[in-house]
Amino acid sequence: MSAATDGALSQAANAGTTPVRDAHRFDEAALARWMTANVDGFAGPLTVEQFKGGQSNPTYRLITPNAAYVLRRKPPGPLLKGAHDVLREARVLTALARTDVPVAPVHGICADEDVIGTPFFVMGLVEGRIVWDATFPDVPRAERGAYFDAMNATLAALHRIDYDAVGLGDYGRPGNYFGRQIARWSKQYLADTDAGRDPDMDALVDWLPAHIPAGDETRIVHGDFRCDNLIFHPTEPRVLAVLDWELSTLGHPLADFAYHAMMYRMPPDIVAGLAGADPAALGIPSEEEYVAAYCARTGRATIPNYDYYVAFNFFRLAAIFHGIKGRVIRGTAASAHARDRAASFPRIVRLAHNAMEACR
Repeated sequence: MSAATDGALSQAANAGTTPVRDAHRFDEAALARWMTANVDGFAGPLTVEQFKGGQSNPTYRLITPNAAYVLRRKPPGPLLKGAHDVLREARVLTALARTDVPVAPVHGICADEDVIGTPFFVMGLVEGRIVWDATFPDVPRAERGAYFDAMNATLAALHRIDYDAVGLGDYGRPGNYFGRQIARWSKQYLADTDAGRDPDMDALVDWLPAHIPAGDETRIVHGDFRCDNLIFHPTEPRVLAVLDWELSTLGHPLADFAYHAMMYRMPPDIVAGLAGADPAALGIPSEEEYVAAYCARTGRATIPNYDYYVAFNFFRLAAIFHGIKGRVIRGTAASAHARDRAASFPRIVRLAHNAMEACR
C-alpha cells in the first residue's frame, strides 16, 4: 500500500466512496454471478462503489440488501513482477483468522482473470473508525494512550505467531530479510527509469547492504502497519481489523516494528506521523516508551541498532514512493492521491538519508 501506497483500506463508515472510476470499471453482472456461486449467503441485487483510497490495489464497496462486502483487485494494465498480489493478501487474512490478530473475514478468492479482468478477493466489511491523524485528535487526551497501547499489542501479537502452525511456512523465505529487501527495493528503484535517479537514494542503495546488523529472526510481518491501516472499535481503544496486507511476508519483526514506530519521525503531511509533536502534551507514549512496551510484549530487553531499522524503513518507503512516481508518469496510478505521493518522493529520500547519517 500499499497504504504506504494504498492509504487505508477504507472499510469504515467514515471513509468515503465514489462511483467506480472509468479506468477501474468491470462487468458487475459477471461479479454478481461469481458471488452467487462462490460466496455463501450472497443475494443481489448488487451495487458497486469505489473507495477513494486504494492507489496500489483498487478497492470497492459491494452493497446488497442484506450485507456489505469489500472487493480488492489487481489494478489493470502492465505491472511490475510480483507487485499488487491481492491473492497473497487473501491468503494471509485467511490464515490469521484463526489467531488473535484481528482481520476481516475472507468470503471468496478468484484467480480467474476472465471474471472481472484481474484476480480479486471478497471479504466482509468491518464497521468502525479509521484514524487518519497519528495525534488521534478526535480521541480525548486521557484515552489516547490506550489506543497506542492497542496498536502496540496488536503488532506484538502478530510477531508472536508461529507461522508454520498457521500454514504460512512458505509465505516467504526465512532469513536474510534485510539483504533480500534492500536488494528488492534497490532493483525496483533502479529499474524504474521513468521516475529517474536521486543521489541520496543512490547512496542508500550502496550503504544499507554493507551495514546490516548481526543476528536474524523470522516472523510474519505486515509491512505497512500504521494507525490508518487499522479499523478501531467505534468507541473503544480496540483494534477490530488490520488492513492492507499487500507487503506482508515472512521477515524480520524488528524491521516491521521500526516501520510502525517510524511514525514518531514522520512528517504528518506525508504519511500519518508525529514529527514535531509533543507526545507528553498529547497524552501518548514517547518513542522510547513505545519501544519499551513492544520489547516487554516480545521478551526483549532492548532493540540494538534501532536507528538502522528506521533508516532501512525510510529507504523502503522512498522506494515505494519512487514507484508511485513512475506509475504517475506512465498514467497507471490508481489513486487520486498518487500525485501527492509522487511529489513527496524527494522529502522521503532526504529523511532516509538523514536517518542513515544518524547511524554512522
